[in-house]
Parts: sequence; C-alpha cells; structure tokens
Amino acid sequence: MELNYLYIGFGVIALLNVIVSVFLVKRDDLEVFQKAAQILLVWLIPLFAAIGLWLFYRTQDRRVNVPKSFGGGAGDSTNIGGGF
Repeated sequence: MELNYLYIGFGVIALLNVIVSVFLVKRDDLEVFQKAAQILLVWLIPLFAAIGLWLFYRTQDRRVNVPKSFGGGAGDSTNIGGGF
C-alpha cells in the first residue's frame, strides 16, 4: 500500500516536470541555452525548481492594468477649467 503512494508521488512529480518543461520550451523570450539550463534544473531539482520557475514566469506574463489617464486636465470640481 505504501509503495502505491510512492509511485503516485513520483508520477505526479514527473507529470509536473513534463508540463513545466513544455512550458519552458514554448517560451519565445528565452534563448536555447537558457531553455536547456532551466529544463535541466527542473529535472535535477524536481519539485522546487518546477514550481519556482513556473511561478516566476507566470508572474512575468501577467498584464499590468495601466490607467488610461492619470490626473491632469480640468475637472468639474476644481474650478480651474475657466468656467466661472
């Protein structure tokens, strides 16, 4: 019974490594050497490197919501627009 849990654990880690390896291969912003080195890290330090690299690149890919306008310009409540 304990051996089954061990196999399941190794299977989950191997699946995670494969998913992160494919994720790294598909990235366009990395050079070939960088991809190879990071995939090697994923397989040498299975759980921590896979989760760490995946989280790092997911935060790099997030869109930053930039407001369309910030301040500046006349507002209705400031009485600076020239409308007395």
